[in-house]
Amino acid sequence: MSEFFAKAAKKVSAAVGSPYAFVTAASAVFLWAVSGPLFNYSQNWQLVINTGTTIITFLMVFVIQNDQNRDQKALQLKLDELLRATQGAETGFVDLENMDDATMKELEARFRALHEEHAGHENDEQLGETDRTDADET
Repeated sequence: MSEFFAKAAKKVSAAVGSPYAFVTAASAVFLWAVSGPLFNYSQNWQLVINTGTTIITFLMVFVIQNDQNRDQKALQLKLDELLRATQGAETGFVDLENMDDATMKELEARFRALHEEHAGHENDEQLGETDRTDADET
């Protein structure tokens, strides 16, 4: 059942993400709007579009979420493999998405500090290059 849903969700997601699906949906809304005078803009006429869009939206939430979950998991596995295969990489980051929030905040603070330290060194290097260029010109 799970595999069937995953395959169906992938196909449906690809189909409804196409320009043809957009044109079909826009055409349906246009035809509904044009048919308004024919039905005297009745409550039933309004109910058709409201019910149809609600049902489609409700079902699409599950299809899109499944597709995004699978894509995200595949991306995580690829990144995990890159970490594993890269010499010197911190392999402790594999499965990082399952760490608790406190640990993630600690890591974020650590990387922010590294970034600021690195940015400071870049500024020093750029200043040094400017000084050398000025000295060469004189």
